[in-house]
Amino acid sequence: MKVDGGLGTELSKAGTAAHEAEAAGYSGIWTAETAHDPFFPLLLAAEHTERIELGTSIAVAFARNPMLLANIGWDLQAYSKGRFVLGIGSQIKPHIEKRFSMPWSHPAPRMREFIRAMRAIWDTWLTEGGKLEFRGDFYKHTLMTPFFAPKADELDGFGPPKIFLAGVGELMTEVAGETCDGFICHGFTTERYLREVTMPALERGRAKAGKTMEGFEIMGPSFVVTGANAEQMDAAAVGTRQQIAFYGSTPAYRGVLELHGWGDLQTQLNTLSKQGKWVEMGTLIDDEILNTFAVVAEPEGVAAELNKRYGDVIQRISFYAPYKSDPDRWTKVIEAVKAA
Repeated sequence: MKVDGGLGTELSKAGTAAHEAEAAGYSGIWTAETAHDPFFPLLLAAEHTERIELGTSIAVAFARNPMLLANIGWDLQAYSKGRFVLGIGSQIKPHIEKRFSMPWSHPAPRMREFIRAMRAIWDTWLTEGGKLEFRGDFYKHTLMTPFFAPKADELDGFGPPKIFLAGVGELMTEVAGETCDGFICHGFTTERYLREVTMPALERGRAKAGKTMEGFEIMGPSFVVTGANAEQMDAAAVGTRQQIAFYGSTPAYRGVLELHGWGDLQTQLNTLSKQGKWVEMGTLIDDEILNTFAVVAEPEGVAAELNKRYGDVIQRISFYAPYKSDPDRWTKVIEAVKAA
């Protein structure tokens, strides 16, 4: 199993942090699109590393268009010499319309078309002189002249980047299986949801494309509550409860809670979120819920529990730890997970 880490978006520290992650043994490092652009740090990371994979988890697809992402993905793949993974997601309607001022409709069909459009653009660039003729319901790309096309030999030896898609709902998950090279499980995922909802949806998508799950990568960010002593464990649990509560307040993720019989909790959390009662929300996440979403163990026990829950279904894991922690703590966990 590959073990991945996160890369912050502070540009002055990105290169050093990436170098340290590679030295620590991480298989890949990923940026998230939150307060800063997710691509710039990866350019610096590529410059300061040689082997580690570099990806976005995630970049918001619907805040952009297929041509823009195809271009960014191509350039980062070329500069990193084949180590870039373009991880994308849809975000949710309010953010797309109100934060990014972009259109939102039929997210799963739109995402399928978005990805196919990117691949059509890459195919045109790889053929050098081929005609770009992509016409869909949401996107149309029919103009490409040599002046605006990168050279095919820039990707010699590795080709275009892999595309990973994040999702929670069944329709978007099917699109990932059908059109992508990998799937990014949302942090708000349980083992049961992964096995009973996510995996069947991915398999349906692969079947639509006439493919099996062979070679397809599933990336599983997992909440981990750990610490060297009781005080650290308690602090980690508080931070994780609050993050689970934050995600649980989102209507789009209600299905995960409903699978476990906790659908009413989503309504309660959503109401509290609208009142700005973020700390109080965390108190609604009891020990049963915490242990369902998170691996709760001392550092020496984390690897065994992760492997027990996910070892037969995912190919790469990252640790979702929404609290301050000692980096050395994770070095031991990385070694243990890789050895499991």
